[in-house]
Amino acid sequence: MNCLLWIEQTKSRPRHSNDNGLVEAKNGAVIRKHIGWDHIGSQHAEAGGRFHRQFLNPYLNFHRPCAIGEIVSTAKGKRKRVYRHWATPWETFRQLPACETFLRPGLSIAGLDQQAAAQSDTEAARDMQEAKRQLWTTIRRRSA
Repeated sequence: MNCLLWIEQTKSRPRHSNDNGLVEAKNGAVIRKHIGWDHIGSQHAEAGGRFHRQFLNPYLNFHRPCAIGEIVSTAKGKRKRVYRHWATPWETFRQLPACETFLRPGLSIAGLDQQAAAQSDTEAARDMQEAKRQLWTTIRRRSA
């Protein structure tokens, strides 16, 4: 009996966030774009984590604009997502009512505003790219 007959095909569906497609889309658009598809050994996990905390995450949250989706209904009643507004995740978060209640203890709106204003978008991108080059140089040197 052919075991290929046992395979069940799955498909990610729109507006179903528990589907794996949402995770893979985020990996492709964000993580894979910056890190790539190469395997990174566990001995480099600390350096990779440091890069994410110090450079990639602040760049993505404070300096990289994203399209904000809005669901509208067409004349035939079909729901469609349109993108009219662009903002960074921090700007989007700031628009939430009582956004400070969602922050972890020890974080404040003023502190995060200060972190966002510490660099221009271009400076943050340059610093992140330089840190990424240094990270990959370190990984290649240790792996060789």
